[in-house]
Formats: sequence, structure tokens, C-alpha cells
Amino acid sequence: MRARTLVALGLMTVTATWAPAANAAVSGGAGVTSEATTRAPKGKKAAKKKKAPAAAPQVQEAQEQEAAPPVGSGGGASADYVPPADTRPTVPGSRAVFRDGIAYAPAAAPVEVQEAVWAANDLLGKPYVYGGGHKSFRAAGYDCSGTVSYALNGAGLLDSPLDSSSFMSWEESGRGTWITVYTNPGHAFVVIAGLRLDTSGPGESGPRWRPGKYSTRGFKSRHPENF
Repeated sequence: MRARTLVALGLMTVTATWAPAANAAVSGGAGVTSEATTRAPKGKKAAKKKKAPAAAPQVQEAQEQEAAPPVGSGGGASADYVPPADTRPTVPGSRAVFRDGIAYAPAAAPVEVQEAVWAANDLLGKPYVYGGGHKSFRAAGYDCSGTVSYALNGAGLLDSPLDSSSFMSWEESGRGTWITVYTNPGHAFVVIAGLRLDTSGPGESGPRWRPGKYSTRGFKSRHPENF
């Protein structure tokens, strides 16, 4: 009985010895709890680093730079910027347009025609001077044929100035597709892409674009080849 008791007691002792350890493993004993409490703060610190990465301010700054308006688009000092006036203006289509005191060349026209329009713009405001523009394309003032000569020279279609009588046998007979010179022994003017350049007509004298109706009675029409 004692042996059995001792065995039983021994079993009870063994049970009493390892049972708490088993209970600790299942229920989270001191050892397990200690390990868990040491790992949890590390996990929390790692999470904090992920929430506030060091690269975030740089990304935000880059996005703000991309969203900023480019220079000249408005705002700040750039709002006062005024682009220079276009000295070679164009309009869509095949006809020149008189606008804001100058002629706009048609975008569909050959470059020679456009150059003639832009060259004629250089003469606007010049006074009428008899014989002006005949000794040289550059002059203080221009007469009728000197004006026509200047525009054609700007297009590369005339090497030296001509008078109105000489224009009567110049290049091809008849109206041109883009440029037509109307001339007689006493006067000459030119129509470029539908717009008339003349030293006489409504308003002040001198080289001017003169939109509106005009008469060609008593004039011969001539045009440069291919234009």
C-alpha cells in the first residue's frame, strides 16, 4: 500500500511538477507572455516607420512642382509679359486679310506670295514720292510702280525696279492665280492674294492696302509665271 501510495504520490508529484508548464504553454504562462510582450513593441515600431516613410516629403514636393504653372502661363510677374508683335502674320485659307492696319498672308499660299504680302507691310505709312523706289528698293517714299516693285522684290520675283510702262510687258499676260499687276503708262498697282496694294484710292496717298472694290478699266493685267 505504501509502495502504491508512493507511486501514486510520485505520479502526483510528476503531475504537479510538469502540469504548470503545460498550463503555461496552453494558457500563456510567464515565459510565453514575456516573449510576446518583447515582440509586440518591435512590431509597433516597425509599423510606425511604414506610416511615415522618409521619401514621402520628396514625392509631395515633386508633385507640387509638376502642378505649378509654367512660366508665361499667367500669375505672378509672368502676367505682365507681352509677346512681341508678329511681323509675319498669317490667316487660314487662300486670301489675304487686312486687319489691325496690316495685311495677313494666307496660310495656303506659296511662300513667295506670303513674302510679297509681308514685304508690302513694310511700306505702310510711307509717303508718296514721285520716282520713289526706282533708284533703290530702299527709299524714304514710293510712287505707284516703286511700290509694286518693292513687293515683288520681297517675294524674289523682281531683281530691279520697273516703272508702270515697263510693267506692261513684264512676265505673263493676264491675271495670275496669286499675284496680278494692273498697269498702264500712267499708273500701276498690284493685287496679292485678293488684296490690293496701291498708292491712290480712298484715304491718304502713298503705299497702302486698300480693301474694297476697284476698277481695272484701262489697265493691262500681268502676272509672274506660276503665280
